[in-house]
Amino acid sequence: MTIEQSAYEAALAQSLASAAHSDTPYRHWFVSDVFPKAAAEALAVLPFPVPELGGVSGKREVHNATRQYFDVENRAKYSVCGEIADFLQSPTAIKMFNKACGLDLSGTYLRLEYAQDTNGFWLEPHTDLGVKKFTMLIYLSSDAGHEALGTDIYSDKDTHVATSPFRPNGATIFIPADNTWHGFEPREIPGVRKSLILNYVTPDWRAREQLAFPDQMVSAS
Repeated sequence: MTIEQSAYEAALAQSLASAAHSDTPYRHWFVSDVFPKAAAEALAVLPFPVPELGGVSGKREVHNATRQYFDVENRAKYSVCGEIADFLQSPTAIKMFNKACGLDLSGTYLRLEYAQDTNGFWLEPHTDLGVKKFTMLIYLSSDAGHEALGTDIYSDKDTHVATSPFRPNGATIFIPADNTWHGFEPREIPGVRKSLILNYVTPDWRAREQLAFPDQMVSAS
């Protein structure tokens, strides 16, 4: 499968232009149709093994050994991984995010994690504050019941206020800060909840093997 970069550009531009924005309890956006339809469909069926929880959840880090990334190997192995990484590394994409969200991502690195969550998964509220400078949670799966599996949003670590809409090829965006509390409340997950976690991270990110381009910062020019 080959999708032209111009198609990715057109999809993201329209997605960001039609974003629903809220400042409560912190600044965040809900967007639709992030990628071209064919790319979203290809993402949803990538043949990565589904990790076993082993009865343990609460943080993704507890399953580091089975996490999957659009790293150097997977970019080469799967065309859709390579295309999406190439686009999200491009100055065009960086300029779009900078303009839409009022930030400057120059000098950061692209990190893309392919998450597959099964029944028993949950995430404690956390902020992403630190080396993550941008977070976009892109939803992929379309199984019955998944519409209720969006990201949970909190006003503080203990106060749940909303749940993001979980729509295939839709996403939640926020700029990590000390108040960007989010997580995933324990609830039944039919099948496999699939999502793509997009972060731009600072040079202090230690796990270089997770990065799409470990030796190349993004730039808007």
